[in-house]
Amino acid sequence: MSAPHVLISGAGIAGIAAALQLVRGGIRTTVVERAPEPRAGGQAVDLRGASREAAERMGLMPAIGAYQLHEKGMIYVDGRGRSYGRMPVELFDGRGAVADVEIARGDLNQVLLDALAAAAQEAPGLLELRYGDRVESLAQDPDGVAVRFVSGQGGRFDALLGADGVHSATRRLAFGPEEQFATRLGGYAAFFTMPTPAGIEDGWFSMRVVPGAMLGIRPDRDPATSKAMLTLRVDHDPALRGDRAAQETLIRRILAQAGWRAPAVLAAMAGAEDFYFDELARVDVPQVAAGRVALVGDAGYCGTPLSGMGTGMALVGAYVVAGELVGAGAEGIPAALQRYARRIDPFIADGKKIPFGSLERAVPKTRTAAALGRIATRVMLSKPFLPLVKRAFATNATDELPLPAPAAGSDAAAIAG
Repeated sequence: MSAPHVLISGAGIAGIAAALQLVRGGIRTTVVERAPEPRAGGQAVDLRGASREAAERMGLMPAIGAYQLHEKGMIYVDGRGRSYGRMPVELFDGRGAVADVEIARGDLNQVLLDALAAAAQEAPGLLELRYGDRVESLAQDPDGVAVRFVSGQGGRFDALLGADGVHSATRRLAFGPEEQFATRLGGYAAFFTMPTPAGIEDGWFSMRVVPGAMLGIRPDRDPATSKAMLTLRVDHDPALRGDRAAQETLIRRILAQAGWRAPAVLAAMAGAEDFYFDELARVDVPQVAAGRVALVGDAGYCGTPLSGMGTGMALVGAYVVAGELVGAGAEGIPAALQRYARRIDPFIADGKKIPFGSLERAVPKTRTAAALGRIATRVMLSKPFLPLVKRAFATNATDELPLPAPAAGSDAAAIAG
């Protein structure tokens, strides 16, 4: 069998994880990323169930442990910072809103990049990682995929993995326009790093719910900083796309009367170097593989940050698709990608579930609804109702789904880490 050459579009969690496993499996891999350098910062992400098992099989857990956030759980606060609901990690056996393995997205990306660099050093010539470039056009035939990049370079590859996020160019070029697969969920999300405000309980993810928004302050690895996490319930506005000034204006308007630590959050927002803002949308691609092109992570199956499973699905998807490609040979790639699509399907369905059902339930529109929500939280976290809450989290987690073993014919030892 001829040795394949795989192109990965996107150097986020899904792209780098897939590249790591492919290089370990002896497959020549090129990764292109439109950003000029790795993106730092980002919200905390969790590993649980199959995604944690994938990280363990990839040999990542020791390095993840060095970056791991040691969160105590989630606490709901009112406008004066008084707690009205507390969910310790151990209360839900690490399966609640805060898992027992939490890590900042940027730190996890660095763990993967370090592992990839080590793998490439052991296998010279198998990896090209190129920042500041992206796929401009592609055309596939039964024998390969011809690609042109915005840099003017071109190339021919045996497979293309689109790991380029919610607004995937690979998906648009190979599967269809974004509108065909994305469903707007009625709001936006924003994340950025900020100085830890005074009075925040050490180690607790503090959450304030107000009409039109959820405002969270989450512990960072450095106690001096925290992650601001905002969920806004507002209608779609195309003018917000790419306009940071307009995005900040919207946030300031919604949080103007939020109380608690909102002034500190708003003060830190303007200077935040890792400010992220995007619309909350679910991505549903019925078949994530088409010929020699496949989608991995948010490009093919995004449940939005509301699901809490995006990073987990990206790791599982990367592990499964690499396992199918290793040993497939250039001629067997279409069949390998079809197997990947079938094997990832159960994780896609379960990982998109939103624990509280919808954005409308999580973020009230009126003061009355917000007050009723606080009462409901107190009741649900009271002792008589805790068994029901535990069952709800268990039902919406992928903990019980077994991670597929490496595909038959692949070198399992090579990609195990």
